[in-house]
Amino acid sequence: MERGKVGVLHIYSTMNNTIIHVTDLSGIHTFSIHSGGSQVKADRLGSSPRAAMDAAKKVAEEITMKGISEVHAKIRAAGGIKSKTTGPGAKSALRALERSGIRVLSVENVTPIPHDGCKRKGGRKGRRM
Repeated sequence: MERGKVGVLHIYSTMNNTIIHVTDLSGIHTFSIHSGGSQVKADRLGSSPRAAMDAAKKVAEEITMKGISEVHAKIRAAGGIKSKTTGPGAKSALRALERSGIRVLSVENVTPIPHDGCKRKGGRKGRRM
């Protein structure tokens, strides 16, 4: 089987949006970038699985035109002092890319984890409602 070009798929998924970005292996050259928020009219639907799937389909079309057939996936949440769990669009975007013919070689979680650096906002007694 003939191997095509290999890229790196970066999926940044929060509770508000999903951003899908494909680069070369060094990360310098960008092949395609789309977000879930650009696929829907209502802002609140930017993080929905449907919007992420539509963005992933557009990314898949663009990178197949450029000759990329295999990707290494790196999934990231907000991380740090924010949420460490990915948004609802991460898995559906990855699934939509696989369905469109892109071969995923590896999946890695690259969410940043704090090592007692910054303090979460809200004060000593937390956020009051």
